[in-house]
Amino acid sequence: MIVSLEWLKDYTDVNVSPQEFCDRMIMSGSNLETMEHVGCEMEKVVVGRIDKIEKHPDADKLVVCQVNVGGAKPLQIVTGAPNVFTGAYVPVALDGAKIPGPLHGQPKQEGGVTIRAGQLRGVESEGMLCSFGELGFADKVVPVNQRDGIWILSGEYEPGADFARALELEDYIIDFEITPNRPDCLSMVGMAREAAATFKEKVHHPDTACRHEVENAADYVSVEIRSDLCKRYIARIVKDVKVADSPWWLQKRLIHAGMRPINNIVDITNFVMLEYGQPLHAFDINSVAGRRIIVDTAAEGEKFTTLDGTERTLDEKMLMIHDAEKSIAVAGVMGGLNSEIENDTKTIIVESANFLGNSVRTTAKRLGLGTEASSRYEKGIDPNLCRDAADRVCHLIELIGAGTVVAGSVDVYPHPEEAARIHARVSRINKVLGIELTREQMRAYLESLEMKVEGDGDDLYVIAPTVRQDIEIEEDIIEEVARLYGYDKLPVTIPKGNNEASQSYARDVKDLAREAMCGLGADEIQTYSFVSPKGVDNVRIGEDSWERAFVRIINPLGEDTSVMRTVLMPEMLEVLGRNYSRNIEAVRAFELGNTFMANLLDEKGLPTESDAMSIGFYGPDEDFFTLKGVITELLNKLGIRELEFIPEKDYGTYHPGRCARIMAREKKADRQADGEELVELGIMGEIHPDVAEKYGLGVRCYAAELHFGVVTEMADLTKVFTPLPKYPATARDIALVVDEAMTVGEIERVIREAGGRLLRDIRLFDVYRGQQVGEGKKSVAFNLIYRADERTLTDDDVNEVHGGILAALKDKLDITLRD
Repeated sequence: MIVSLEWLKDYTDVNVSPQEFCDRMIMSGSNLETMEHVGCEMEKVVVGRIDKIEKHPDADKLVVCQVNVGGAKPLQIVTGAPNVFTGAYVPVALDGAKIPGPLHGQPKQEGGVTIRAGQLRGVESEGMLCSFGELGFADKVVPVNQRDGIWILSGEYEPGADFARALELEDYIIDFEITPNRPDCLSMVGMAREAAATFKEKVHHPDTACRHEVENAADYVSVEIRSDLCKRYIARIVKDVKVADSPWWLQKRLIHAGMRPINNIVDITNFVMLEYGQPLHAFDINSVAGRRIIVDTAAEGEKFTTLDGTERTLDEKMLMIHDAEKSIAVAGVMGGLNSEIENDTKTIIVESANFLGNSVRTTAKRLGLGTEASSRYEKGIDPNLCRDAADRVCHLIELIGAGTVVAGSVDVYPHPEEAARIHARVSRINKVLGIELTREQMRAYLESLEMKVEGDGDDLYVIAPTVRQDIEIEEDIIEEVARLYGYDKLPVTIPKGNNEASQSYARDVKDLAREAMCGLGADEIQTYSFVSPKGVDNVRIGEDSWERAFVRIINPLGEDTSVMRTVLMPEMLEVLGRNYSRNIEAVRAFELGNTFMANLLDEKGLPTESDAMSIGFYGPDEDFFTLKGVITELLNKLGIRELEFIPEKDYGTYHPGRCARIMAREKKADRQADGEELVELGIMGEIHPDVAEKYGLGVRCYAAELHFGVVTEMADLTKVFTPLPKYPATARDIALVVDEAMTVGEIERVIREAGGRLLRDIRLFDVYRGQQVGEGKKSVAFNLIYRADERTLTDDDVNEVHGGILAALKDKLDITLRD
C-alpha cells in the first residue's frame, strides 16, 4: 500500500519525523518496504507564464516564447512542445537548474540533469520549459491530457514562485507491505487507523454528506442480484455531470499513489477506492439499457470488450454486471467499453458493490486481467464499506462542482454482515505476552483501533468493526494488544517445560556435512524438486535405469516442472552452466536435498523419498583427484574412513575412463574382518563431454552424487579420546611394479588386511611410468607406518609383519618389489 504522508495527515494528526513515523509503524506491525522523499529533486525550477509566442525563423517545429518568471524582463525560451499557448502557466528550468530528468529522447542520468542557457538553431534560449517526465514523474502517472508536450498548470500562480513549493509537491511516499489477512490496510483510512492507534491520536473520517441533493435515485435505476457471488450492490445517481480535468489537489493525490489522472469522475472513483479500499465504478446511464442493473454470471462463450479495448471470452462462472440487454462490466475487475464515461456524459450511475473475493480472483486470473480493484476484492472487503464509499464519491463530485447529486440510493443487501462479539481474558493476555497490563490499558489499546470493549473483571468482550475481518478469536485480540504495546517492549523469556529438546541425528549429520563442504571451499545451492523429465536425458541416463521412475505431478504448471526429481545432478549442472555462461572462472558447489522415486512394485503405493547430495566443480585448479580428496575429507569428517573407489565405465553421465563408484566397508557384528561388506555411497567422476556440451560448459567439469541416506546410516559422529602414542613408530618404504590397469586402492586393501593391528598408516608417495619399469607397467611407492601401543617394536617384530605384507601382495595380486 502506497501511503502519502501528506495525504495521511488529512485523517489523523501525526506530528513526527518521517523516519520516526516509519520506525514506530514497523514496531506496531506494519511492514515497511520503501520510503521516498519526492518533490525535492529539482533546483531553480520556477513557475512561468507564457506572454508571447513567435515562430522560430529557421525551424518549422520550434517556437520562441517570452516567459514571465517574475523578473524585470521576460526570458526567451525556445521549445518544440506542441501544446504551448499564450497565457499558459508552465514549469521553467532556469539557467543552472537541476531537474531529475530524463530529457526527451535521452536515457536517465544519475544525479539528474543540469540545464544551461544556449542557442537552438541560432536563437538564444535562456532556460527550458519542462514536461512531467523531465521533472521526474513516471510515465504511468502523467495525466492523460499532459502526455504530449510540456506541463500546463491549471489555475493561476505567481510567476517566479518556486515550482515545487507552489504546487506543494514535496512529500514522503511510503510503501507498506500489507499481508493478506489485513485488507483493511489497503486504504488511506485503514492506514490512518493504524497510525492513530500507534501515536495515540484520533481518526478523522472523510466527510460523506451531500448538501444539495435532488429527486430520488430509485426513479432512475433498479438493481437486481441474481447470484450469491454478490453480497451487496449500491447504486447512486449524479446528474448534470460536467466531465473535465480534476483539480490539482486531487490529481496530486493520485499521482503520488502511483495512478494516472483521467478525468474528474474517474479520478474521484479511484481516489475513494484508495481512501476506503472499496472499488467503485461509474456508468453512463444512457448506455444502461432499461436503466436496470442485473448482477449475474456470464453466458458460456460470451464475448465482451473491456475498457482497455480488448475482446475477452467469458464463461458461466464469471460474475458480470448486466443491463436489460447486455453485459456492461466484469464484476470487480473492469468495466466495459460500451458503458464508459465520455466527455458528453450527463448522468452517471455510481456503483459501490461487494463481490466474493474467490470469484473475482478466479475471473481475473482466467482473463489475465489484474487491476487495482480486483487485487482488493481478492483479499476480501467489508460489505459495510459500500455505503460510505458511494456517499463519499457523491460528496466529492458536489464539492468540485462536477454534477448534481440525486438523493437516496438503490441498496440491495440480502444478508447484512454484523460485527462479531469476541471473548478474551485479561489474565490470559498477560500470561501469553509475559507482561502485566491492566484491563483499562488493554481497553485503551483496543478502542484506539475503533473496537468496542464490554464486560468487567477478567472478561473482555470485544466488538471489532466489520472492516477488521481478521479478528475472529481470542488470540487475535492478544495480537492486537501485543503490537500496540510494542513488540520491542515484550520481555524475552525461556519457554517453560522440557528444554532438553534436540534435533535428530540425521539433521546433525547434515549440518556437519554442510559445515565440512563450506570449509572445503564449496557454496551451498538449492534447486527445485519439481523438474523436467528431460533432465535425465540430458545427463545420458539409460532408458531402463531406476532414475526414470518418476513421481508425476497431476496438475503441473508446465513440462519443465511435471515430475519430482530422482537425482540432483541435472539441476547441479544447470547451475554450473549458468555460472559458466556468466564468465565465473571457477565454481565449487554442493546441494543437500530430497529425491523421490515411484513405487516400482505397486503403482498405487507411496513413493520413496531419500536424501541425496550433489557436488559440482569446475575451474583451472580442479581435477578428478581434487574432487576425490574433497569427498574423502567429507566422509572422514562423518566418521566413514575405509573408502574404496572402484572404476566405473558404463554410467553415461561421466567420462568412461574417469569415473568411480564410492564404496565403504561396513563391518557386521557377527563376522570377522574378512566378513566386511562393501556398501555403495555414490558415484563421482569427470562429466562426459557430451553432457557438458548440453549444459554449455566449455571446460572440464567434475561432479559426484552421494546417497546421503546411506551415508547417514554409516556415519559415526562419536568422538573418543585417544591418548598420544607413548612408543615410537617405525616406517618402511616399498616400491612395487604393477600392471597399469591395477588401482592403488586394490593394493592398499591387501596391504591393510595383511598388516593387522601393527600397521597404522599407508601413504602413497610416488607413481612412476617409464622405460625402467617396462611397457604397460607402473611403479607405485608406499610409506608404511608401524607402531604398537604397549611397547617399542623391534626389527624382528616389524620384519615379520612387513614380510607378511609382501607375501600377501605376491599371493593375491602377483606383485613384486621393484629392483
